[in-house]
Amino acid sequence: MSLRPTLETRKATPTLEGAGVKLHRAFGFQDPSELDPFLLFDDFRNDHPEDFLQGFPWHPHRGIETITYVLSGTVEHGDSLGNTGTLGAGDVQWMTAGSGILHQEMPKGNDAGQMHGFQLWGNLPGAQKMTAPRYQDVQGSEIPEIVDDDGTRVKVIVGTFWGKTGPVDGIAADPQYLDIFVPAGVRKTFKIDTYRRAFAYVFEGQAAFADASAPTGVLLEKEVAGEEVNIRDYSGNRTLVRFGTGDEVTVQAGLEGARFLLISGAPIDEPVAWHGPIVMNTQEELHQAMKDLRNGTFIRPAH
Repeated sequence: MSLRPTLETRKATPTLEGAGVKLHRAFGFQDPSELDPFLLFDDFRNDHPEDFLQGFPWHPHRGIETITYVLSGTVEHGDSLGNTGTLGAGDVQWMTAGSGILHQEMPKGNDAGQMHGFQLWGNLPGAQKMTAPRYQDVQGSEIPEIVDDDGTRVKVIVGTFWGKTGPVDGIAADPQYLDIFVPAGVRKTFKIDTYRRAFAYVFEGQAAFADASAPTGVLLEKEVAGEEVNIRDYSGNRTLVRFGTGDEVTVQAGLEGARFLLISGAPIDEPVAWHGPIVMNTQEELHQAMKDLRNGTFIRPAH
């Protein structure tokens, strides 16, 4: 077994998206090889309806998959193929855009006017970029949750973990998508297949991820003993942690526990030509997609 080193820790940055939705972007529109096969990750969390109700009106996607995970509030969606629906708290939608789709996503707050969810973009390999679009809408009740003896809780959204398999399947990136809570003071190790690229996104509490060169397992003991602890050793709210190669990730939760997403996938290792929500392999393919949008042939008829 080998511990994955922490390559980078950074805060998500405030961003305006859609028709003026205020969100935080952990990564996106940078070097696509860093977290290949993943392209973008947004945290749309807000307590003020005026900051998200304008939503994400009609826009195109081609060549990627979008994964939406709602924690609170609802997201109403519709598309150019006539699909409509509503995602509620705990629900997941995995949309394979494939050859092209126009859709909209309109977030609605809960009774307290709060909205919280995540969206992840996964790339498609060239051989699958022009496949027929499809949806996988999953209710929160269908997502298995494992509770370990020490109180650690893991929701398995995609992939297989601790003997449970998530309900979303057939995804090109062969991903593992886990929602994990580790109780206060607990130190926990999670296995990740070596061939996968991996990152964590901390969104509640604080977590110290051990580095192969600088283990952080004594941080909590120092806190309890009243000794000074450098808070930079912990990853807190809205923090991305990018890991290097290995087959284990070790985390220690702070005094309030820690909740984070642990996401990994098999790299595609192909060229990327990228323009907003359209991701192809070559500039020629990208230009063709733009041409299709202009002349009304972006949506391919069903075969």
